[in-house]
Amino acid sequence: MEKYVPNIFFAFILIAGIGYFVMNVRKLIRNIKLGKDIDRTDRKPERWKNMAKIALGQYKMVRRPLSGILHIVVYIGFILINIEMLEIVIDGLFGTHRVFQPVLGNGIYGFLIGTFEILAVLVLVAVIIFWFRRNIERIKRFWSAEMEGWPKNDGNIILYFEIVLMTLFLVMNATDIPFQEAGAGNVISQFIAPLFHDYSHEALHTIEKTAWWLHIVGILIFLNYLYYSKHLHILLAFPNTFFANLKPKGEFTNLESVTNEVKMMMDPSADPYAMPEDGVEEEVPEKFGASDVADLNWVQLMNAYTCTECGRCTSSCPANLTGKKLSPRKIMMDTRDRLEEVGKNIDANNGEFKPDGKQLLDDYITREELWACTSCNACVQECPVNIDPLSIIMDMRRYLVMEESAAPQELNMMMTNIENNGAPWQYSQMDRLNWKDE
Repeated sequence: MEKYVPNIFFAFILIAGIGYFVMNVRKLIRNIKLGKDIDRTDRKPERWKNMAKIALGQYKMVRRPLSGILHIVVYIGFILINIEMLEIVIDGLFGTHRVFQPVLGNGIYGFLIGTFEILAVLVLVAVIIFWFRRNIERIKRFWSAEMEGWPKNDGNIILYFEIVLMTLFLVMNATDIPFQEAGAGNVISQFIAPLFHDYSHEALHTIEKTAWWLHIVGILIFLNYLYYSKHLHILLAFPNTFFANLKPKGEFTNLESVTNEVKMMMDPSADPYAMPEDGVEEEVPEKFGASDVADLNWVQLMNAYTCTECGRCTSSCPANLTGKKLSPRKIMMDTRDRLEEVGKNIDANNGEFKPDGKQLLDDYITREELWACTSCNACVQECPVNIDPLSIIMDMRRYLVMEESAAPQELNMMMTNIENNGAPWQYSQMDRLNWKDE
């Protein structure tokens, strides 16, 4: 029985790690579903193409070649190396050692592990460059005001995680005596093995098993860390690109109730008190626009969780570049933070939201930020995973104008002129065509 203790302990860790991850995923889905319903199931071939091209193929990442190529190296390397997790799980549960080696033979197995070792080194190099760019070169978009505190630390923590996991993988292979003696797949670890030349077989075995355990535990910790990190996009980039808005970027949504009212105003024969043809009165919208996360749709909430905090949107925002307070990245981070706060409120109150006197508007996102936006769509265009900060900004503006009548003075003047004069300018309708006589 004693010899099965490590296997039982491994199973316990595995079940606990995956169980906690599943619990957080369920909480994530619950929070996203707090948003209003929206249909994004049209044009499926185009959606699948976008997901394959943007999420899987990293198409938009390589618009900035250096960071894009390095990201692809880390992405491919980390995903492929973790294929070895299947072997680690089987070995951990059944007490075997490199169970696939005799099954696949030294040729195929050696090719796979050798590829993984090369990728591990490439990932290490890429991650170190990322760390240098973030902390030594101090690229401006990583040092904005919203990146202070946890966002800044989170970016570094994930880099340290990847450095440690790749190093453990290589050390595990370098100290595995049978693996090194077989000489199949140790294309990198063979150069690390001499560092342990003076160690006894027992010491090498201990180092190898320690690296093995730390590697698997580290991966499970990393898996569960994703929920609390910007690296949740590793999972959400795929559905986020699939459900992204496919309409032209300059096309905004219209409220059907408002559209119907405008049509009625333009129809002289319309009876404003007439019942609809089906005899059923239309429901009055609960709220125009959005003042809190529950007023946004579920795709917008998924956008917030998917944000990579890379800052490409903010670095391309003309309002931000001219010194305005607006940062599209902060809009997404604030939306996610408020959504998390609402989720914790629900957890603490047995599944029901208890009003907390807060909302997304004013408590997280200021009106100054909202009105600084030029609606140019640069942030949407630049996002590597098709996030749409502008849609949130416009919904919150809609709330300010239609619910609070709180538009800036210049905008109120323009709308008043349109209402009274039929034009944005302050002169009589009788004078509208005077320009042709000049």
